[in-house]
Amino acid sequence: MWIGGSLAAALFLELTPLPEGWNVWRPPWVLLTLLYWTMAVPHRVGVAVAWTSGLLVDAATGALLGQHALGYAVTAYLMLRLHAQLRSFPLLQQALTMTLLLLPYMSIMLWVRGVAGHPPGSWSYWLPLVSTAPAWILLTVVLGRVARLRPSGMRAEHPDV
Repeated sequence: MWIGGSLAAALFLELTPLPEGWNVWRPPWVLLTLLYWTMAVPHRVGVAVAWTSGLLVDAATGALLGQHALGYAVTAYLMLRLHAQLRSFPLLQQALTMTLLLLPYMSIMLWVRGVAGHPPGSWSYWLPLVSTAPAWILLTVVLGRVARLRPSGMRAEHPDV
């Protein structure tokens, strides 16, 4: 319930219209939420949940079906490989690492757009990388509080997550 609710809230944030010029700064909220839960409870959230969430985002945004699913699944896999190390990092270092984890995701998204025949766009495509670090800090604080409300069976393996 908590994981699904937070993913629904993240989808809402991703679909909410922003003023002109602000949309290019929007971090991928659903992906960041997936990465948080993958790091916190890797036995519950992984590649399958990421793939399913990606398909939902594809359907909600009108993107090519499977585009977000592929990017989310690859990024979730990377998080599963690194989650034990990342949990021991301080929050600022985690935020910077999330920025690096978004590089493969954004590269996959750009590649899929290119294969589909869409032009690559401008350098502003990469601006969400800048907003990812502050968004990760905010998300970690908010979901950390949510994690304290979860039933004991869903407690994070690490008390700081």
